[in-house]
Amino acid sequence: RMRYVPVKTAEQQAALMLLGVREQLVARRTQLSNTIRGHAAEFGLIAAKGLDKLAAFLATIKQDDRVPALARELFAMLARQYDQVQVELKAVEAKLVAWHRADAMSRRLAQIPGVGPVTAAALVMKAPDPHAFRSGRLFAAWLGLTPKDHSTAGKTRLGKITRAGDERLRQLLVVGATSVVKQAMAKDSGPHWLVELLKRKTPKLAAVALANKMARIAWKLMTTAQEYDSARLNARADQAPAAA
Repeated sequence: RMRYVPVKTAEQQAALMLLGVREQLVARRTQLSNTIRGHAAEFGLIAAKGLDKLAAFLATIKQDDRVPALARELFAMLARQYDQVQVELKAVEAKLVAWHRADAMSRRLAQIPGVGPVTAAALVMKAPDPHAFRSGRLFAAWLGLTPKDHSTAGKTRLGKITRAGDERLRQLLVVGATSVVKQAMAKDSGPHWLVELLKRKTPKLAAVALANKMARIAWKLMTTAQEYDSARLNARADQAPAAA
């Protein structure tokens, strides 16, 4: 059951580089944001959560006379670095979206609820040949989204997900699934099986289960070149909610 990764072309490697550079810039942005907030807290200045609040927070620090001049200069330096990272990140994401729009398979995958351009492009770029997997379940297992089996003496005992495979792909799918779960909880609507699952399980467990289903759907679309059909999927889930 070994999955051999084919040798990538120079163009494919350049596309993968887009994802790597984006991850690095996102990590750098988070690091700068935490650094600014941490130093500001030393002066008794607290900002609301969210990256969109940081610009206004830095403007407030710049005009606050309680902050020493030296500290304001350093905050200004960090602000310039943060702005530069934002500019570079937007440029990389624009290139990634352009790649996504030019790829037919990536566009099909983005039709799945919870799968955006970044996740769709990552699936196309990082996943091996989907035809190498006999089923969507095996593809989900390759991503580490299936539970560990601790069954013994005829008793079925399933543990946490294995977390095997590509960590970044799994993370993107779980984050996308989490957004769908939040919408379902806020609007009390969504796929029947998900609404019923949320009545019995925590949102986190429901998000992982949904990420598993998203991976299976992605495998189906990649192997058959079909379009995503939400009406057909919901009808099948209503007929057999236990199988979902």
